[in-house]
Amino acid sequence: MAQTVNVNFRMDADLKRSMEQACSELGMTMTTAFTIFAKKVSREKRIPFEVSVDPFYSESNMRHLEQIAQDVAAGRAHFAEHELIEADD
Repeated sequence: MAQTVNVNFRMDADLKRSMEQACSELGMTMTTAFTIFAKKVSREKRIPFEVSVDPFYSESNMRHLEQIAQDVAAGRAHFAEHELIEADD
């Protein structure tokens, strides 16, 4: 078996907690997840997923969603019922 070494890096505490939760739900540790990632990068010589910017997570959209959440919490949001629309597949 190959010798193991420690690898240290910094990340936002909330991101770490979120990743730990996701890994736990998948039945693995963060160490296992990073090891899987490292093995795939080493084998394929590439990042094993597409790296792109999702506009949903843009700063302006996140501010907008936070404002909506604040309006809901403060009772300022107004909801109206509407008919469901069937989507064609």
